[in-house]
Amino acid sequence: MKKIAILGCGQLGSIVADAIASGLLPDYTLCAAMSRKLPDAEALCAKVGGAACVTLDEVLAQKPDYVVETAAVQVAKESCLPVLEAGLGFIPISIGAFADADFYAKACAAAKAHGGRIYLPHGAVGGFDVLHTVALMAKAKNQPITAEIHTHKGPASLKNTPLFTEELMTAPEKTVLAGTAAEAIQVLPTKVNVAVAAALASIGPDAMGAKITSVEGFAGDDHCITMETDGLKVTSDVYSRTAEIAGWSIVSLLQNLASPVVLF
Repeated sequence: MKKIAILGCGQLGSIVADAIASGLLPDYTLCAAMSRKLPDAEALCAKVGGAACVTLDEVLAQKPDYVVETAAVQVAKESCLPVLEAGLGFIPISIGAFADADFYAKACAAAKAHGGRIYLPHGAVGGFDVLHTVALMAKAKNQPITAEIHTHKGPASLKNTPLFTEELMTAPEKTVLAGTAAEAIQVLPTKVNVAVAAALASIGPDAMGAKITSVEGFAGDDHCITMETDGLKVTSDVYSRTAEIAGWSIVSLLQNLASPVVLF
């Protein structure tokens, strides 16, 4: 039986805890949950057990095998290295933390040095397996390759970001960002983790294109990834009305880790 700790006790962390409680993850127990607000951690642990914590040191003292982050990019950055240096598995949903190339290199080095491992769930997109395969083929054959993620979302979801203007509320459709995945995460640190995740699976955050289009009245997010090289084109298009699928992607990953048959 493997032990899981969850950092972040909101909707996504609760999905993982509920999956343990309902028997969807029979190979795991919850040993700890961390939140800046202790009552939130206590409420989550009340569902399935485990220690309610407010610091990472308290979490690590529970000796988890995997640490799941469902909080924010800053929490992912603060917890990643200590988790890996403890030789544990780190499963972050805030993959935008790795758009920082220096930090990503440090995380990979820590994992290698201490026997830890980083597991990247697909979140609200998909197709990481085929993106990685096509990128590998193109590199081996020295072929040019392009990749882009194009996200459509409603203007209200862009409020309190540098991209929002009132005119978006009545504009039928307007592209508000066009650049790279690395640039996108700098502008929207909580909203384009999927772009960085897809980039890490393929050609890297500095090479992968990222575009965001605001659509009047649009509910949810539509993420369309396109990759092309000589003789191959890959398209992955996922629409989700809420962020719920991101939490379920962690449950799916944990099932895969415990399964005698690994899906890739």
